Amino acid sequence: MVGTAALAGVSVVAAPSAAAAPDGRAVVPPMGFNNWNSTHCRAEFDEAMVKGIADLFVSKGLKAAGYQYVNLDDCWALPARDAAGNLVADPVRFPHGIKAVADYVHGKGLKFGIYSSAGTKTCNTAGFPGGLDHERQDANLFASFGVDYLKYDNCNNQGVDARKRYTDMADALRATGRPIVYSICDWGQNKVWEWAAPIAHLWRTTGDISDNWSSMIGIAHRNQPLAPYAGPGHWNDPDMLEVGNGGMTATEYRTHFTLWSMMSAPLLIGTDLRKASAETLSILSNADVIAVDQDPLGRQGTVVANNSGLVVMVKELADGDRAVSLTNETGSTATISTTADALGIANRGPYRLKDLWTKVASTNTTGTFGASVPAHGTVAYRITPGPAPLPPAGTSHLSDLPWTGMLNGWGPVEKDRSNGERAAGDGRALTIDGTVYAKGLGAHAVGTLTYHLGARCTGLTVDVGVDDESTSTGAVAFLIYRDETKVADSGVMTTSDGAKTLTADLTGGRTLTLAVTDGGNGIDHDHADWAAPRLTCV
Repeated sequence: MVGTAALAGVSVVAAPSAAAAPDGRAVVPPMGFNNWNSTHCRAEFDEAMVKGIADLFVSKGLKAAGYQYVNLDDCWALPARDAAGNLVADPVRFPHGIKAVADYVHGKGLKFGIYSSAGTKTCNTAGFPGGLDHERQDANLFASFGVDYLKYDNCNNQGVDARKRYTDMADALRATGRPIVYSICDWGQNKVWEWAAPIAHLWRTTGDISDNWSSMIGIAHRNQPLAPYAGPGHWNDPDMLEVGNGGMTATEYRTHFTLWSMMSAPLLIGTDLRKASAETLSILSNADVIAVDQDPLGRQGTVVANNSGLVVMVKELADGDRAVSLTNETGSTATISTTADALGIANRGPYRLKDLWTKVASTNTTGTFGASVPAHGTVAYRITPGPAPLPPAGTSHLSDLPWTGMLNGWGPVEKDRSNGERAAGDGRALTIDGTVYAKGLGAHAVGTLTYHLGARCTGLTVDVGVDDESTSTGAVAFLIYRDETKVADSGVMTTSDGAKTLTADLTGGRTLTLAVTDGGNGIDHDHADWAAPRLTCV
């Protein structure tokens, strides 16, 4: 399938689990506030507003809910640097200076963020100075203010290579010695997810959000396929929250907040909390939904079904639970359902469910989960399965066993058929270079499958290759992990290759992970077959 423009040229090794950033920062997605969506560059953005937000974080329970960062956006500075080349705070907006505001925020037990751009000027038409060629000077200034978070934009970049511009600021921030969370905002233009993890903690994957349904859901669609790139210390950022700004209904705002949490997105409030309604605060303070976003495993949720706008996402959580969202993108109420098999928790009932918005708890014994969902609404559950089953002794086909986690580029992984890219069951017979396989798994780059082994399996033998239904552009690589150790690697395989047999030593491993990566030419038609996968256990 031809992917979205944002995914062209994707190339990533999908590791079996996301590792925390070496600097230990942003191990969960940042939560806080940014003024831009509610004020833009209007006069109401000033010192009093920022201090008022910090006060409300404490008094309204937002700090207790996990919100930490109070961040300034564009227009905080004067249009020109001073004689020494330093940025200068606008004395009308910030009469006591930026450090005084940062000190006030810190005094509330919160953290403080600031804004600049990786260009000669920032994005506002007034032309405030950007950080290009001033990285070390600006980083030192930010550190002296007590900055904890930098949003670094993309305007007026003079055509300088994006990786260089953003790396220069990363190096400058590190050199200050101050722990500053670094947020790259290049609007997804330079495939930043492919290269930014070593230098930044989060990166924008899309253009700016607007306060309407079309903008919000479109941004979700662009961010959802990028799940393999997210993890502790390195997050996909689909832009700030619009909850409470008035352009969407409460139902749509609940969908917005749920999807951002399912996608492990930063939760940066974009409404003026001094004017926020009780309903807005209740959405932003939903502890159960926030827990999904802040789950320490750090897996971004993935789409496992999209039936004409009836969308199911699943997110694996650190305690083995699954967060599931049923989103109705259509204009009429509809029933949406999914199965334990699609969620990677088959044969693990009875299942305990909690509705994350109504708080209703229930027990499910059938393994089918569904709800009537209003137009533009989302029903979200936290599902607690029973213990993961161990594979049987002897030799088994993996397609006959339940997986414990699934991430797939297009549609769900298929059992005993190829990947059809959309609904479960839409694939064809697994076929590699003319050879048809009755058993196996049909996947699509980029993705992973995980299985619980319980240290009782010894090996896996599998034939791998690009399915024959990919007639031209398909190119993938197959990797097998025993826990965190890679034990087999096919190298890049294309449509012209026959099947290759991989043998993996799994002795002592508690987890088996099958990973499919792009072969370097984008993810178009990357139909990846794990054919006749034979698992041997004792």
